[in-house]
Amino acid sequence: MTWFFVIGITLVVALMFLYEWPRMNPNQKKEKSVFVILVAMEWVLAILLLFFPDLPRPAQMIESVFNSLVKFL
Repeated sequence: MTWFFVIGITLVVALMFLYEWPRMNPNQKKEKSVFVILVAMEWVLAILLLFFPDLPRPAQMIESVFNSLVKFL
């Protein structure tokens, strides 16, 4: 069942790519590279959250780092 969701997420990412890529100018190399990196990171995060739904939020990780820092100081 989860593999259907993986295929669905991949199709949504592909549709985003097919919609946005032709609208960018060919001279926008930095914008295209940032677009590819952000979409790839979003795809990986969506897949990770699909297989591991109990992952901590980024705010929880930052809080744990700062709490240990506050205790140290």
